[in-house]
Amino acid sequence: MTITELLPNLQKLSRADKLKVMQFLIMELYKEEEDAENCSPNGANNLINSPYDCFEAADKMNKMLAEYRQSTNV
Repeated sequence: MTITELLPNLQKLSRADKLKVMQFLIMELYKEEEDAENCSPNGANNLINSPYDCFEAADKMNKMLAEYRQSTNV
């Protein structure tokens, strides 16, 4: 399924489901990071995963948003 096929379905989701999708995507991006220490200040293992200081993940999300806006002329 392409992003252009997926986005209209995502728009139909409830707010709670959209947040769950965002959480899922953030965790997927976190897993893809080559070095998990990049997302943890001081190299510590945090018990709670957080998107803070994960600049690569934020960059990927921004690129996806830009592609979406471009494809929908928003």
